[in-house]
Amino acid sequence: MNGFLKFFFAFISEMLKGYTEIFRGLRDGFKQIFDIPNYISIFKEHTASMGALGWILTILSVIIVIAIYVLIILIIFFVVRKYVRFRHSIVSNEDLLEEIAALQRQVIKMAKEKDEIMAMKVSQMGLPTSGALSYAGGNALAMEGEGETAPANVGTIEDGVVQTSDYRFSKLIEVDTFYKTYEPPEYDTSLDLVGIVERYRNFACSRMHLYYEHKTIRLFLAGMASTKLIILQGISGTGKTSLPYSFGKFLQVDTTIASVQPSWRDRTELFGYFNEFTKNFNETEVLKRIYSSNYNNDINLILLDEMNIARVEYYFAEMLSILEMPNADEWELDIVPNTWSTDPVKLDRGKIVIPQNIWYIGTANNDDSTYAISDKVYDRAQPINLDSKGVAFEAPDTPPLNLGFDYLDKLFREAFDKYPISQENLKKIQQLDLWVIEKLRVAFGNRILKQMNLFVPVFVACGGDELEGIDYVLATKIFRKFESLNLAMLREELRELCVYINKSFGKNKMNESIAYLERLQKLF
Repeated sequence: MNGFLKFFFAFISEMLKGYTEIFRGLRDGFKQIFDIPNYISIFKEHTASMGALGWILTILSVIIVIAIYVLIILIIFFVVRKYVRFRHSIVSNEDLLEEIAALQRQVIKMAKEKDEIMAMKVSQMGLPTSGALSYAGGNALAMEGEGETAPANVGTIEDGVVQTSDYRFSKLIEVDTFYKTYEPPEYDTSLDLVGIVERYRNFACSRMHLYYEHKTIRLFLAGMASTKLIILQGISGTGKTSLPYSFGKFLQVDTTIASVQPSWRDRTELFGYFNEFTKNFNETEVLKRIYSSNYNNDINLILLDEMNIARVEYYFAEMLSILEMPNADEWELDIVPNTWSTDPVKLDRGKIVIPQNIWYIGTANNDDSTYAISDKVYDRAQPINLDSKGVAFEAPDTPPLNLGFDYLDKLFREAFDKYPISQENLKKIQQLDLWVIEKLRVAFGNRILKQMNLFVPVFVACGGDELEGIDYVLATKIFRKFESLNLAMLREELRELCVYINKSFGKNKMNESIAYLERLQKLF
């Protein structure tokens, strides 16, 4: 054992001597590098034999050496400072993570306390507290994230309906009360679509000092026949908001105006929401108009003013999906997840039916304060461009009109049967579709063709021309999609398309499409 200890001591001693020599060598090296007196003596020893050039070179060499050492010191300083800052950020992130973890623990604790309070409240009501705390029928009573609890004055529950004396839909209850004694007006059935166009134009001129061309009104009515969503777009001051507003005045049924705000992110801004504190549903005028439309035979218009100041795909997403359903009987909007005995009459299982006598009209501006409307919205809507201010004209004093939805729908259906798109033009459209697919990789789509078959006949029945209607749909629904392509590389294809359209449909027949394609060539 003593032999091993002597060996280990001698071994370690020699190793430590090596480390000592390393540090001693570093010390001697730094001492040698920064031995200023030695440098001064060397300088004095050699400067006596130097000429003027030698003195200059000597001074430059000294300055360069000093600069190199200063640079090395600065590099070391910045590296150390960066490392210290990096370590500080890591420590700060760790502190934030610890704080977040503490907050999460507090949230879990508060959620547990909330569940305990809710269980006590439900037990006081005499309802079962086990499981998910639900109403009979499976509707959530106080599930995490549902946000809706039982009314204060709960009685019994019969067939999934909560018997209570509380009201949560005050505006919709007012609608029910109003229509108990409502007598519908005597609707006018003497005008055809041409007569409606002319009478509305004269009414807008004589009573409201608004001046619209015949084509604009034809486009508006044809859009109503083809879809429930119409987008009025163009420069400011062309009457985008005034058109649906004055049309409501013309029908003696005021248009409901919803001014879209930049903060709109979901459907609650449009349809309302259940307030957990007041136990009331915050109803909007849009919801009230949809509900009241189930009672009447009026033509109901809802105006989404400045619709693209927020993202349409967010706040209008649910309605876009509903309007896309082929069976209109399935057009239902979920309002609340359960049923109270005091709910409005036409609120069936918390759902409101979207009737056929209601249209959504959106106005859109294209500037720095707005969002681009996506293809998803455009495909489901009918855009109408209002790019010029109306020219004043003289018109006789024209009173408003009582026009019922049933009669307008009848006029639309008669137009579908009487003025279908000719087979010759349908064939030309199919050939144009194949040409565009081959050259530009853009297809028309069945939805757009279906809308065209509804739009064009009504446009013709309103006094328009078939090719003019086809031209408008092609320009606003199909060629508009070209803006998403790399048009700078497709100028030649656009020129060929203009030539093809003129050759297929006739020169000066498709002016809207040709003008739009030529504008694309200049812009890109």
